[in-house]
Amino acid sequence: MIVILGAGLSGLSASYHLGHGRCMLLERNAHAFGHIASQQREGFSWDIGPHVSFTKNDYVKTLFEQCVEGGFEELEVKVGNYFKGHWIAHPAQTALHQVPQPERDACLASFIQTRAHPGADLPVTASDYQQWIERAFGPVFASTFSAAYTRKYWTRPPCDLTTEWIGGRVLYPDIDDVTRGAAGPLNRPLHYITRVRYPKHGGYQSFAAGLRRGSRIRHGADVSAVDLKQREVWLLDGSRIEFDRLVNTLPLPVFIGACRDVPSRVAEAARHLSCTQLLLVNVAAPHESPRPEHWLYVYDEDKLSTRINFTEKLSRNNAPKGWTGVQTEVYFSRHRPLSATPQEVAARVEEELVVMGLVDPSRFPVGTKSHRHLHLAPWANVIFDHDTAPALDTIWGWLETYGLQREPDDLHPLTDWSVPPATREGDATLFMAGRFGQWKYYWTDDCVLRGKRISEVI
Repeated sequence: MIVILGAGLSGLSASYHLGHGRCMLLERNAHAFGHIASQQREGFSWDIGPHVSFTKNDYVKTLFEQCVEGGFEELEVKVGNYFKGHWIAHPAQTALHQVPQPERDACLASFIQTRAHPGADLPVTASDYQQWIERAFGPVFASTFSAAYTRKYWTRPPCDLTTEWIGGRVLYPDIDDVTRGAAGPLNRPLHYITRVRYPKHGGYQSFAAGLRRGSRIRHGADVSAVDLKQREVWLLDGSRIEFDRLVNTLPLPVFIGACRDVPSRVAEAARHLSCTQLLLVNVAAPHESPRPEHWLYVYDEDKLSTRINFTEKLSRNNAPKGWTGVQTEVYFSRHRPLSATPQEVAARVEEELVVMGLVDPSRFPVGTKSHRHLHLAPWANVIFDHDTAPALDTIWGWLETYGLQREPDDLHPLTDWSVPPATREGDATLFMAGRFGQWKYYWTDDCVLRGKRISEVI
């Protein structure tokens, strides 16, 4: 039997592609879908952050389309930024005309001076993210915008981060785009996300509904121990489950912590892996959203709000008519703990939403008021710092002795799915899958394709 730890998207994809009849999914929660689960509450659909599908992979597109039986929205997204009371188009480095003075002229002058050096118009090979952003945008923009947001989103200064995770996620702009964007709008999108798909009903998890159908999920199955030598999984209720092959989607530090007979060097490596945590503040306000954006980024470091999305912008069925669902992300980690209790953070966030004009009490109809609730995601974004690759190398090397086969990109944050698998059929008995199980910068299409890749190997 193939045992899969976790019934999130990666686990469901693995079971779906392997054949549900061959698999048993062990899920501690009473629901499936993991990080893409959607919560229905008082007429709203709330996702765990702004999930949208912008994959270019035809297989994933078709699969999601089938899961919702063609019932999806296709949207041209609008993304924005907030800085010191000003609204700036995204990406901000090519919309400097909306940046207030004196920052606007300082950013432009710094950029031009940086790019005046030979070869500076090409993406740079940098030893850390701080060097990358300074070369890409000039030191002033890098300090004012990029570094500030990095500290809020990643909870670390940019010098602590490597650069392999960037891919196409951060725009390395052309000189002409920055200079013309300082004079006026470019009138063409430069963000890597332009068009997205989103289910019409049920929130983002509906895109995976077809993957769950027919699956064998044991809910309430909280893993207490994994014996890789005996090929057994023990649960907190005392039950024992044998496996022929094991697919793990649990966060890697959790999985290593559950494994028996872990060498001290491997346990230490797992402790060096860092991940952010996320507090979602969901505010329902009885008026339409005053902004056109689907989501936006907040650069001000005196605000806890980091990224904000509007649930009804993705589907009108996500909110009651005449209401806006404002979801604010606040990130923290062991490197940057929350500065107050979750309830105190939520109260401050709601005040910030009023200051930014996203929630307007003066527009509330008589007899109505806003309401809010919180959601805590203990695993949010993998932090790719300088300890990550060495730690993974140690962990993968140990797991190799228990049936894991090393992959060419297993130390890299990204996966090129056009490269065929290197694993020989039938040789591997232990597989890692998903953002946290593989410790990758995975989006939902990556999680689907990882499950498919495992089935191709087995």
